[in-house]
Amino acid sequence: MSRRSQFLPGALVISALVSAVLGITTVAASPAPRAAGEAGHTGHTAAVPAAVSPEDPDGDGYIPADPPVTGVTPSTQVPPHRYFHEFQANCAVGHTKADDPIVYPGRPGASHDHTFMGNTTTDAHSTTASLSAGTTTCKAPGDLSGYWMPTLYNGDRPVLPVGPQTIYYKAAVTDYTSVRPFPKGLRFVVGDPMQSADAFRRHPGFVEGWECGDSYFNTEFPATCPNRADVQLNIRFQAPSCWDGRYLDTPDHRSHMAYPVVKPGTNDNVCPADHPVALPMIEFKMAFPVNGDMSRVRLSSGTGHSFHYDFFNAWDDRTLKALVDHCLVGGLQCDARGYDQTHPEAGAALNADYRLP
Repeated sequence: MSRRSQFLPGALVISALVSAVLGITTVAASPAPRAAGEAGHTGHTAAVPAAVSPEDPDGDGYIPADPPVTGVTPSTQVPPHRYFHEFQANCAVGHTKADDPIVYPGRPGASHDHTFMGNTTTDAHSTTASLSAGTTTCKAPGDLSGYWMPTLYNGDRPVLPVGPQTIYYKAAVTDYTSVRPFPKGLRFVVGDPMQSADAFRRHPGFVEGWECGDSYFNTEFPATCPNRADVQLNIRFQAPSCWDGRYLDTPDHRSHMAYPVVKPGTNDNVCPADHPVALPMIEFKMAFPVNGDMSRVRLSSGTGHSFHYDFFNAWDDRTLKALVDHCLVGGLQCDARGYDQTHPEAGAALNADYRLP
């Protein structure tokens, strides 16, 4: 795996210190319920009222977990140190559409164009049930989740990632043994297409920004990239991994999730008290086959700092649990089979067909 594939606690320490100095709050508490029809998300083609969908029949933007997870306090335990606790979901691009079933459910064409990976059926009408009945571009057939991001263009030509892309699932809290699988139907948006360049750079999910060749930490696309066959435009961006245990979605598609925080007086990462449930941290590592003159490169959502992505969990429950337990809780650096080549004695979570044995 490439450099910096692990989640670095020091990054959260730096983020926390910067936030403390600047007075920035990065962890949001769950908001009070909004009236039906009140706008819940901004930053796509327009702010729109929450839409009625099969999973949100009253249209208030809240989808309760059934059952909710209660009685959890953030773990402050410190298990034996393991440098890695992750596995990969390798998923290829399946299609593009101007749809977003999280932000614009039931409204085809209402969004900017998105590049979809994972579930091949994802569109404006997708629900947990429809995704669970679909197929996938991921190596593991049990990963029926939908992953999508704004489409990247070079001029008017879409530039789509080629082959399976790396989507890491990591333990982002110090007590990696406390991480549990995503609840079925959980969905959220990572980042914001309306964020400023400074907000993008300071975002707790920011890893290395846009990079190509030896150019890193860019909030915008580099003006040029080495014009070589082995050079692509890359971005890495991490998602929040602490859940409130109450909602599968909220009106802003973010407030039910939070990033870990640093426990005062330590370097330990823990979930905040109002989002106590530790889930895997997703990290997108996307590679776009474009280089040379980058002056016409843009996202369907705008400039480089408008990058964001969406996740809609439809994993087969048993498959996801096997990978989480074996790789994250087990402290391994796994591939998409749940195999760590540096610890062959641990075996793999899935068989050669990426299915449960």
